[in-house]
Amino acid sequence: MIDRDVIEAAARRIAGRVRRTPVIETPPETFPGLAMPLVLKLECLQVTASFKPRGAFNRMLSASVPAAGVIAASGGNHGIAAAHAAKTLGHRAEIFVPEVISAAKVARLKELGAVVTITGKVYGDALAASQKRAAETGALVLHAYDQPEILAGQGTVAREFEEQAPGLDTVLVAVGGGGLIGGMAAWYGGKTRLVAVEPRTSRALQAALEAGALVDVEVSGVAADSLGARRVGALMLPLAQKFVKRAVLVDDADIVAAQKALWRALRVVAEPGGAAALAALLSGAYTPAKGERVGVLVCGANCDPGSVA
Repeated sequence: MIDRDVIEAAARRIAGRVRRTPVIETPPETFPGLAMPLVLKLECLQVTASFKPRGAFNRMLSASVPAAGVIAASGGNHGIAAAHAAKTLGHRAEIFVPEVISAAKVARLKELGAVVTITGKVYGDALAASQKRAAETGALVLHAYDQPEILAGQGTVAREFEEQAPGLDTVLVAVGGGGLIGGMAAWYGGKTRLVAVEPRTSRALQAALEAGALVDVEVSGVAADSLGARRVGALMLPLAQKFVKRAVLVDDADIVAAQKALWRALRVVAEPGGAAALAALLSGAYTPAKGERVGVLVCGANCDPGSVA
């Protein structure tokens, strides 16, 4: 069971390995057309430029890592986090990624010393290949979003955000496989409204909530490398069904516009997946009530900085 006690333990375990990322409050005039203040948690400034090291470190520090090291499948950010954690702790890392991965993420993986295999069109293909390889080598598997230690590590984001910005009514979170929002849901437990934001072309959580069960969806679009899971994790779905109030969809154009808005207004670089939560507000996919205090998670920045200017 993933609850606040488990997340507290994860926070203690990974302390000193990850950053306490900053929170900024923006005045109403920050984003033209929005006309409301926001509270942004800049997890894009985390070690490896995404929230993912929280779960990666928690998984590795909770287990005995064999000589074969660790293995992970990833659209990029989880793989980078796994490679970073492995290098920090002195382990070998083998990372399987799909063809949609950006060149910037491949380069970073190699800089961190990971053995990189590019295979298949989307994340699900890379996952299948990694599972086969893990069975052969005995390496410790770090699932991107469907292991208790991963969800607990990601839940430390909500623990920090609540400390830094108490009293938020709503927090918007981008969703791929759902490890982040699942961990955050376990921490907030319904006290703070969670709104999931997905690309229209990668709507695994919305589809699962509609069906009441895990379902596969087609995946494509500008954020497919970070939000492109065919289905959400089995561990997070019950948490989402209980604690995620809504799942809204945004178009690729909205995501790109949000990337550019973050750069123009705040000089913050965010990859497409990292800007998706803000895109829901700027596009009108989510319209807050009058006086609603809204938090936004900017969750990743692994992209070519020139792409956001």
